[in-house]
Amino acid sequence: MTKKFTHILFFLFLFTTNAFCEFQTKARTAILQDFYSGEILYEKEPDISIYPASMTKIMTAIIAFDFIKSGDINLDDKFIVSEKAWRLSTSGYSSMFIMVNDTVSVEDLLRGIIVASGNDACVTLAEGIAGTEEEFAILMTSKAKELGMENTNFANSSGINDPNNYSTVRDILIMSNYLIKTHPNFYEYFAELEFTWDRTGGDPITQGNRNPLLYKNIGADGIKTGYLAVEKYSLASSINRNGRRLIAVGSGFDTKKQRSIESTKILTYGLTNFDLVKIAEADQVISEVEVWLGQKNNVEVYSNQNIYKTIKKARKNRLKISVNYDGPIEAPIKKDQVLAKLKMVYDDELIGEYDLYAKEDVKRLNIFSRLIRSLNYLIWGDV
Repeated sequence: MTKKFTHILFFLFLFTTNAFCEFQTKARTAILQDFYSGEILYEKEPDISIYPASMTKIMTAIIAFDFIKSGDINLDDKFIVSEKAWRLSTSGYSSMFIMVNDTVSVEDLLRGIIVASGNDACVTLAEGIAGTEEEFAILMTSKAKELGMENTNFANSSGINDPNNYSTVRDILIMSNYLIKTHPNFYEYFAELEFTWDRTGGDPITQGNRNPLLYKNIGADGIKTGYLAVEKYSLASSINRNGRRLIAVGSGFDTKKQRSIESTKILTYGLTNFDLVKIAEADQVISEVEVWLGQKNNVEVYSNQNIYKTIKKARKNRLKISVNYDGPIEAPIKKDQVLAKLKMVYDDELIGEYDLYAKEDVKRLNIFSRLIRSLNYLIWGDV
């Protein structure tokens, strides 16, 4: 009887210990992604609707970056500050403190949005690009749909109170991933610790970046905070550390302090519990395959994309990589022809399969050489 009771206690101890060790966050909704592999490492109610608040400004910046990339606007272009935009600098909102009828460069407006979180800068940029903020919001929502943000609608450029301005942490993650991947140079604005606006009619105003993680020694370089009374505190964040990038989005934190602590904890969880394995680099030779009746006996193969896999710590030995093809492959072979498959197996389960392409042309042997090669194969079994 005593032994049985002891076993029950031991079982309960294991159960409660495991439950206690399971990662948890105080965010109402959260998600964590390994940027390079694209794998989701943690999620908590990632698809419930939120009011994104100033995280909306990530999309505002993306629209501007896209327009700059296409050549439709330039960083040096200047937009006029409307009364609508100016009023947002006098209403207690986050602002850049621009004045009505000021002409402000696109670059200053972007820094005013990204670093100072200026709602007035958002409206000025939106009106300068699309004519009205309402038309700009249509561009934002259209871009969201293009990116696969299925549960998002933008009603304004700043994220201020509007029930029709909604999203999810998963969608904010998709948007953040696009920002970093598509506009890496412009993304550097998000790491700036302060922005000084040489305002009209007064002394220059310097404002610090509102992202608390930038001031911690954890490798943070973005992205954007948010706050609305109904949503409480939110943060889209990213760290770039030791060859890894992680993106986290959390919302529904009760306080600024909790937002900072919990966001750091989420990112740290990804760093300390998972390893990133680089399988292949785009356009770099991975292996070679045998060629039959070609002017070369082998041809190198490559992947046309970076291939990464995120593995739980101490479990790399469970990952197996192989190059598979039916060969030798008969010449002629054309450059960029699909010749083989790279297969990833983890715990005996196929988790990924990628095409491998010929690095160069391989011409067919002339008829005499083919005859000799075929005879050798028949006699010696040697290709």
